[in-house]
Amino acid sequence: MTTAVFSFYLFAVVLITSAVLVILSKNPVHSVLWLIVSFFNAGGLFILLGAEFLAMLLIIVYVGAVAVLFLFVVMMLDIDFATLRKGFLKNLPLGLAVSVVILAEMLLALGSWQPASNVAMRATPGGPPEGMSNTQWIGSALYTDYIFAFQAAGLVLLVAMIGAIVLTHRTREGVRRQNIGAQVARTPAMATRKTQPALGAGVDLKGIDK
Repeated sequence: MTTAVFSFYLFAVVLITSAVLVILSKNPVHSVLWLIVSFFNAGGLFILLGAEFLAMLLIIVYVGAVAVLFLFVVMMLDIDFATLRKGFLKNLPLGLAVSVVILAEMLLALGSWQPASNVAMRATPGGPPEGMSNTQWIGSALYTDYIFAFQAAGLVLLVAMIGAIVLTHRTREGVRRQNIGAQVARTPAMATRKTQPALGAGVDLKGIDK
């Protein structure tokens, strides 16, 4: 077994295992951490394929930004997961029924699928054209042939970002929200108060934190 083959199986096994643990982990923070492990191993597979730009893009963008954003959003939402798990057993039959239907559709599609006559199934993928690097080749194809798909993916990410912001800034009971206008308009007279309490008496702090 060569080093490349061993590396492929190592990355693939760890990738599949971490992907399964993303779904099965009860703690959402652990799910995000396993997702980061999946991204790193997927990057390793891209390097084995010679797509080093995609590997670095996956690690820098998805691990350095998206996965960390997921982690912070999960921590800030303060979701009561114990309450969410109460309805798991009640909705389990429906979930299993939907899963069986989706599995049957996938098996039916794979069983009846046949490649087109003009598609070479065992062709070896070629590298970038002569005089063009891997990154230039990807950029040329992305911004010419797939520009509309690229823009659509950007819109999907924009909607996801807006949804995360809305969920984070929703009104919650018992949480004091920041009032930037009141902070800017605050004067020294509003922040301090001179008192002369009697001997043995405390200071009335009512209204100090307003």
